[in-house]
This record gives sequence, C-alpha cells and structure tokens, in this order.
Amino acid sequence: MGNSMGNVPTNTWNRYTHPEVTPGPEEEPTFDALLGFPNGRKLRTPPVREAELISAKIALDRRDYCADKLIEFHTCRANNYPFVVKCAHEKHAYLTCKHEDFIIRMKEYERERRLRVKKQETLKEIAAQGA
Repeated sequence: MGNSMGNVPTNTWNRYTHPEVTPGPEEEPTFDALLGFPNGRKLRTPPVREAELISAKIALDRRDYCADKLIEFHTCRANNYPFVVKCAHEKHAYLTCKHEDFIIRMKEYERERRLRVKKQETLKEIAAQGA
C-alpha cells in the first residue's frame, strides 16, 4: 500500500459506486489548495534536502516529511549498536511524525472528497432549476 491520497480500504468500493466524488490514490487534488482558507495555509516543505537523503541512503519510499526523524533514528542506532534500545525516543519521534503525516493526508483526502460532493450537489441544483 502506498502513501498516496485516498489509499483506504473502502476506497475501491467507493470508487466503483461513486467515481465522480471519490479521489483516486494517484490523483492530484482538483481544487485550489487555498479554497476555504481566507488567511492562507502554511506550505509543507520537506525538512531534509535531497542530497542529505542520498548521503544517508534513505530509501525512496521513505523520503517524506518525516525523513529528518528517520535519519536521527538511524544515526542513533548506528551510534548505540548493539544497545539500540537506547534509541526508543528517536523511534517514538519518527513513528509519531509518521502518524501525524498520515492524519494530514487523510484530512486532505476527506477535504477533496467533500468538495467533490459539494460540487456534484451544486450541479444537480442548477440542473433542477434549469429544467
């Protein structure tokens, strides 16, 4: 399972029954990212540069917004081997970051889905008024 938008167990069924409102796992958002945010949004930027990820030999599927925590965890493990239990704090920080990133991605998925539902309802209302 990838880390893309809409990668939830019921996504396949929802895409089959409601394809017009269910975002796919590899789809880009269709609405403006600032829609509904009158004061703007904080831009998410990766905390680590690509060169640092390459030098730390971080796998491509782990190069995300938590890569800095992963590098700290791997460094701690290398420095404390064989007593890697001393790295419990770094591991916890990494897993917490992954969980928070998952929550943000699921909120973005749900935002996209709700905006699509709202757009469909608006189109139905316009069609009903025009008929």
